[in-house]
Amino acid sequence: MATMKKLLLLPILLYAHPAWSARPFVTDDARLTNAESCQLESWTRIYPNSTEFWALPACNPTGNLEVTLGAGLSMASDTKDTSDYVIQAKTLFKALETNGWGIGFAIGKVYHPAVTPSANQLGNTYAYIPFSASFNDDKIVMHLNAGVLHDHASNKDNMTWGVGGEFKASPRFTGVLEVYGDHQSNPFTQAGIRMSVIPDLFQVDATLGRQLNGVNDNQWVSFGLRITPDKLF
Repeated sequence: MATMKKLLLLPILLYAHPAWSARPFVTDDARLTNAESCQLESWTRIYPNSTEFWALPACNPTGNLEVTLGAGLSMASDTKDTSDYVIQAKTLFKALETNGWGIGFAIGKVYHPAVTPSANQLGNTYAYIPFSASFNDDKIVMHLNAGVLHDHASNKDNMTWGVGGEFKASPRFTGVLEVYGDHQSNPFTQAGIRMSVIPDLFQVDATLGRQLNGVNDNQWVSFGLRITPDKLF
């Protein structure tokens, strides 16, 4: 995946690792993973000319500080394989409640070692505010992100944003829809479904996505999983 696309996805996404939302969203929500526990999100994105693999473990040791440390591998048919690394911290000012709203703050860095290494030793820094609102007893939950990403290679700032919704069809199945991007590029959108295999512990998901008004290379199908044990320490 092109560098700019990575910069758009990760700052808003990662993430983004709440206990009920998260995968397959790029847009984050105002929740954290379970207190005194960790979670694992892993997924693959398949593009016409490349495939990505991601693993993002996150822990919440204090109850209101979620720390994520993960990595991704991109394998393209015509270029050398590349890897990326992410570190992020997230906290909440107000946790999302049923039929209520929540808001938080996240900050992190995305490292691209193979992309102009000397200019990116400190990575690309980002920060954003996730806002969420619950309706009809959590049958509809909406998420809004607003943030900024500083690209150290170009020394430029991009304003990032995301809007997403989850729509519960049954206790086990939830539909997801979102659009996200920055102030300089055409936005991205994706839609899909999430299935709870073991409630509150193990879920799988799948999405179809593309860049609006973009080239065919900027479309994908993704498959992911998420494991959220109740307590580990």
